[in-house]
Amino acid sequence: MTADIIALATQYGRYGYRRIAALLREAGWLVNKKRVERIWRREGLKVPQKQPKKGRLWLNDGSCIRLRPEYPNHVWSYDFVEDRTHDGRKFRMLNIIDEFTRECLAIRVNRKLKAVDVIDVLSDLFILRGIPGHIRSDNGSEFVAKAVREWITAVGARTAYIEPGSPWENGYCESFNSKLRDELLKGEIFYTLDEAQVIIESWRRHYNTVRPHSSLGYRPPAPEVLITSSKLAPRPTLN
Repeated sequence: MTADIIALATQYGRYGYRRIAALLREAGWLVNKKRVERIWRREGLKVPQKQPKKGRLWLNDGSCIRLRPEYPNHVWSYDFVEDRTHDGRKFRMLNIIDEFTRECLAIRVNRKLKAVDVIDVLSDLFILRGIPGHIRSDNGSEFVAKAVREWITAVGARTAYIEPGSPWENGYCESFNSKLRDELLKGEIFYTLDEAQVIIESWRRHYNTVRPHSSLGYRPPAPEVLITSSKLAPRPTLN
């Protein structure tokens, strides 16, 4: 078990002992987080450089509760993140999540992303998953572009823009963006855009299907389910 804990801590350098404990249980170990914590401390493991705390999504008086997700496909949110390839050239990521399930629905990676790219990604997701009730975003030019607003309204969804200078109102996406940067972008060198697209998509799948999420009881947002089906041979027809 100690070897597995060290291996997981090495593989997922930003995970604490609680997430490691959840991964161990998924792998078949019968262990609670207290035992994992004891081994964790004994082996001198720790999550380096504690991250700064962020503001709460909703204030105590409820003043920031504009739209709270109540079921899957109720509220999606999306935002941009920037990074660079090894040659210093920028690339952008358009991240789209389902706020209720915490699943990352898509990450579009390209050198430039404009309003037409937002529409393109959303249209693919609408076909695959249906149309959400609301789509939350900040007030960036790509999101408030007339073409985007008109298209979202035309397909039957509603836009929900946050107040300028209030990133905590888009807290789900802000939280996801920080995990993406902390667990992947800060630890990877991307030599080409193609490499970045492949590695980021692989991380997105891991985030959805494997990575324990604290707000979901340390379960992944969309774990893979193995479905087996056995078809019985048809019985012969008696004449």
